[in-house]
Amino acid sequence: MSDDRSAWPTYRRLQQFGKPYRGLMIVGFIAMALEAAAGGQFTRLMQPIIDKNFVAPNARFDWALPLLIVALFVGRGIAGYVTDMAMARAGRSIARDLRVKVLAKYLRLPGLRFDTEPVPSMLTRLGSDSDQVALAAVDALKVMLQQSFQVIAMLAVMLWASWKVTLAILVLAPPLGWIMDKVGRRYRRIGHRIQESGATLLQLADQSLGNHQEVKVYGAQGVETARYQAQADSYLKLSLKVESTRSISSAMVQLMGAIGLAALLILAGNEAAKGHLTAGGFVALMMSMMAIIPAIKQLTNVQGMLQRGVASADRLFDVLDMPDEVDAGDVPIERSRGELEFRDVFARYPGQAAPALSDITFSAKPGTVTAIVGRSGSGKSTLIKLIPRFYDVEAGAILLDGRPIGDYRLADLRRQIALVGQQVMLFDGSVAANVAYGELGESTPESLRAAIEGANAAEFVDRMPELSDTAIGVRGGRLSGGQRQRLAIARAMLKDAPILILDEATAALDTESERLVQDALERLMPDRTTLVIAHRLSTIEHADQVLVLDQGRIVERGTHAELLALGGLYAHLHRMQFREAN
Repeated sequence: MSDDRSAWPTYRRLQQFGKPYRGLMIVGFIAMALEAAAGGQFTRLMQPIIDKNFVAPNARFDWALPLLIVALFVGRGIAGYVTDMAMARAGRSIARDLRVKVLAKYLRLPGLRFDTEPVPSMLTRLGSDSDQVALAAVDALKVMLQQSFQVIAMLAVMLWASWKVTLAILVLAPPLGWIMDKVGRRYRRIGHRIQESGATLLQLADQSLGNHQEVKVYGAQGVETARYQAQADSYLKLSLKVESTRSISSAMVQLMGAIGLAALLILAGNEAAKGHLTAGGFVALMMSMMAIIPAIKQLTNVQGMLQRGVASADRLFDVLDMPDEVDAGDVPIERSRGELEFRDVFARYPGQAAPALSDITFSAKPGTVTAIVGRSGSGKSTLIKLIPRFYDVEAGAILLDGRPIGDYRLADLRRQIALVGQQVMLFDGSVAANVAYGELGESTPESLRAAIEGANAAEFVDRMPELSDTAIGVRGGRLSGGQRQRLAIARAMLKDAPILILDEATAALDTESERLVQDALERLMPDRTTLVIAHRLSTIEHADQVLVLDQGRIVERGTHAELLALGGLYAHLHRMQFREAN
C-alpha cells in the first residue's frame, strides 16, 4: 500500500470477520499467556537450581526442581497445542468466510465487471489472497502475541533477577522500535505490487495454456514464454525486495541483541562484584536475554506476513465494496406474456466514445421469431445482453409487457428468459444436475425426462452408464459440442420461459449435430418470443422478422425474402455465405 495510514483501518475492518470466532481466539490468547508464563517460570528456576545445587550445594539434592521443570514443559506443550489449534481454526474459518463472500459478490456484480477483470485475477483473489488474509488475520496475530508474551515473561524474570540491569538494557528498545517501523513501511509499499504481479502471472499462464493449440500452430511458444518470463522476472524482483528487507532487519535485530548481551555482561558483572547478583541470578538474566532476542527477531519478520495479508485484504475489500447490479425494481411478475419492445435504445461501454448501440427500435411478439444478423462487432450480442440486464441501457427503454424492464425485480425478470448460447456453460456434475440447474432443481423426474427427450438428448443420455446421473466432467468435457448444445436446449425446455434467446446456437456444429439441435429448437420455440442471433443465414429463412445491424444501428428490417429482394447488406451477407458453402 502506498499510504502507511491505510494499514490500520484495513486490519481493523478485517477484525470484524473474526467476531464469530472471538471465543476461539480468547482461548488461544489465554493458552499463549500460559505458555509464556511456563517459559518464564522455567527461566526463573535457573537461579535456585544454580545457587542451591552448584554454587552452594546442599547435602541432599533437591528432586522437586527437576520434576517441576518436567511439569512446566508438559503444561507448556499442552498450552502450545491449544494455541495452535484455536488460532488455526479461527484463521482458516475467516479465510473461508471471505472466499465465500467474495465469490457471492462477484456473482452479484454487473456484467461490465467481467469485461474489465480477467477470471484468473478473480481466482487469485479467491485463492492466494484469501490465504494471505488468514495469515494477516490470525497467524500473524498469533506470532505477534506469542512472542510479545515471551518478551514480557522474560522481562519479568529479568526485573526479578536484577531490576537495575534490566532497566539499563531497555535503553535499546527505541532503536528496535524504529527498525520495526521502517520494516513495516517497506513491506506496505511492496505488498500490493506483489499481489498484482502474481495475479498477472497467473493470467498469462492461463492464457497460454488455455490456448495451447493456437500457440503451437502459430509457433508462438517463444513469444508466450518470453512474455511469461518478463512477468516472472518482475515478480522475482519484488519477492527479493521482501527477502532483502527481512534479512537486513533480522541482522539489525541480532546486532542489537549482541550489543544488549555485551551490555548485560558488563552490567551484571558489576552487580555481581558488589554482591547484588548471584551466579543463579546471572544465569537467569542471560537465559532471559537469549530468549528475548529470537522473539524480537520473529516480531520483525512477522511484519512481512502481516503486510502481505493486509494488502490481500485490501484487494478483497475492493471487490466487496463494489456496488451490486442495480435492482431497484419493485414490480413482481410471475409469468410475462413475452411482449418485448425496444424504444430508441442507446448503449455504451465505459471508456468508449462511440455507442455500441444507437437508436434501436423494434418489437417482438409472443409466438414470433426475430432474427438479428450483421457483421462481427455490429452489436448483436450487446443487444441481446440488454434484455436480462447484464448491461443497462444508456438512453431509451426496453419494455416487457408494456413496462420498462427496470421496474421488475431482477430475479423475476430473469425468470422470464431462457438462454442458449454458442459457448454452452456446463458444470462438473451429472446430466440431470446440469439440466435441472439452479432454480430448476425442484423439477420432477418426469419433466426432466421430457426436456431431455424434447432436446434430442435422450439419443446419447440413454447410452451413458448411469443414464442422466452420469457425470459429464468439468465444463461438460466428456461430451461433444452437439451433445453440450442439446443439454443447454433441454435446460431451456425445462425452464419453459416465455422469452427464448438463441445466441448463434448452431454456429460451431457439424451438419448432423446441427440437424439434431435445429430439430430440438423447433420444438422449443413455438408460443414463445424468440430472438435469434444468426450466424448461418440459412437457419432463419422462416423468421417473422430479420433485423440487420451495422455499427450498432438497425440498417435493414423485414423478412428473409424481402431483404433478399432489397439487395442491401443482408443480401450481400447471404451471397457471401452462399459462395463459402459452395
